[in-house]
Amino acid sequence: MVTGATGFVGPYLIKELVARGEPVKALVRDAKKGAELANEIDTIEIVVGDITKPETLAAAVADVHTVYHLAATFRSETLPESEVIATNVTGTKNMLEAAETAGVSRFVHCSTVGVHGVPDNPPANESAPYKADNYVAISKQKGEEVAQAFMEKGKMGVTVVRTGPGIYGPGDTRYLKLFKGIKKKRFVVFGSGEIQYQLVFVEDFVRGLILAGTHPDAAQETFILTGSYSITLNQLVQMVADIVGVAPPKLRLPVMPLYYAGWLCEIICKPFGISPPLYRRRVDFFRNSRSFSIGKAEKVLGFAPQVSYEDGLQRTADWYREMGYLS
Repeated sequence: MVTGATGFVGPYLIKELVARGEPVKALVRDAKKGAELANEIDTIEIVVGDITKPETLAAAVADVHTVYHLAATFRSETLPESEVIATNVTGTKNMLEAAETAGVSRFVHCSTVGVHGVPDNPPANESAPYKADNYVAISKQKGEEVAQAFMEKGKMGVTVVRTGPGIYGPGDTRYLKLFKGIKKKRFVVFGSGEIQYQLVFVEDFVRGLILAGTHPDAAQETFILTGSYSITLNQLVQMVADIVGVAPPKLRLPVMPLYYAGWLCEIICKPFGISPPLYRRRVDFFRNSRSFSIGKAEKVLGFAPQVSYEDGLQRTADWYREMGYLS
């Protein structure tokens, strides 16, 4: 059973499970989106429910041996903290309780390397301390702590996977602004561009998720699942420029004025429930080096990302063009 089934990663995971001959249930809040997913993958069972409403979850976990819990709230600058906590913490607890009650064998909880904040000694591994630095990452940390409590109970095999800093590929538009900005020669690098950034292609991440849900040594463990290595922002920008056929941007501006502008936008916009056009977490893209080790996942699970940055970015750009986003 997959939560977050209509998000970016969910359909990729479901398609791969189905391709491997697994019967799959998909938990969705929106019946219309569920129907669209069922039309695309007609062998799955759609269950309408909400992880924040425990009374709706029994049907989702009935006769299920493995739960992949992807549902979460990310990258929202307008949702109140209480709503983020309701999904990322209370919702995770509700899912774990329902799964344990139903006799589920394995529960894979999808978290984020954001719980480590900006690591002190990159590349960071799973033992790096919690340093979540915004309320969304803090909520994911608290969700992990709930999952770890169920690990310790030992009634159900629980695996925590941390991914990020970015999952990318066809179907996601998180990096569209980067591609469009570079193609239209409007992208500006703030700071030196030498900060480290790490991406994982969505198909590689899905393979790692399935390893976490099937490998006998994965239960009661935590793994970082991201790309094999980090690259600098300058390298990422050069690769995208090559793919879209333009020269890389040469303009460099200091980053701190942009950071303070984001802070000011948050102060002005948030009281009115308006999504800020610029906010500090977006500026962190230019400020913070985030590099992580997948050594544990490689050793224990045999996790081995197969898609290079060049190939993954090319496939992403091709999808953007197909959708008319890079005209």
